[in-house]
Amino acid sequence: MALLNSVQMARFVARGSLRLDAVVAADLNAEAMKTAALGPHVPHGTPLSKAYPEESLAGKLLRVPEVAGALRSLVGPDPTVDHDAVHVREPHGGSAQSLHADAIIDVRPDAFDVQLMYYPQEVTLEMGGTLSVPGSHLRRVNETDTGRYQNLLGQDRLVCPAGTVVFVHHGIWHGGRRNESDVTRYMFKIRFNPTVRQRLLWDSTDLDSPEVLAALGETFPWYEQATARLELYNRALLWRELTGDEDFDLDYWVTRVANRPQEAAV
Repeated sequence: MALLNSVQMARFVARGSLRLDAVVAADLNAEAMKTAALGPHVPHGTPLSKAYPEESLAGKLLRVPEVAGALRSLVGPDPTVDHDAVHVREPHGGSAQSLHADAIIDVRPDAFDVQLMYYPQEVTLEMGGTLSVPGSHLRRVNETDTGRYQNLLGQDRLVCPAGTVVFVHHGIWHGGRRNESDVTRYMFKIRFNPTVRQRLLWDSTDLDSPEVLAALGETFPWYEQATARLELYNRALLWRELTGDEDFDLDYWVTRVANRPQEAAV
């Protein structure tokens, strides 16, 4: 199992996603394309240890060391399976999804679910792929409130090699694109709910690295200068929760707002 390090976790907190290119072997990708099923359907809240047989596609996928390590680092041991799905886009079929966030009635500031998105084949720009907006996950919206927006500066339209796995925070703004190619496109998705506190679940030996602070301070083109402060504030709050460091801050934003003097004036 290959746990994430602190820099990777900081990037996830800032971007709302983690991309693992071509980590799934060719034989498993071929099986995915042939079976087009993750495994038996499981009810909401099924413990992962009881959800998928080892011989199922999902069982094999989740034992890939990079995938297992990232999942453990993000949500801890034995999360529950919220739901799973296989998204199929036929050649020259369908329409682009509206930009949206999944199940955003979930506004927990101190915990998050992750969605695993697995792409068993190469995804070209013509095939559409998944569009997402880096750094949008902590800007809470209700489902398709963002659907009026067609394009945002800095959006990421996925192009990737076969066997790529992407983990996203449940709040990220995203949408599947129309498939303009002659090839059927597949994407396998599983949402996971943590069952333990999401604190220092990764390899934190590099927690004091300057790269951690740099990653947490990353900004994105769709931010306006003033509104970027909100994202930095929310990241600092989440990083405090993930690390247990109650004094952590970015540019004094949380420290200023948390100021609650209790002594009476004399």
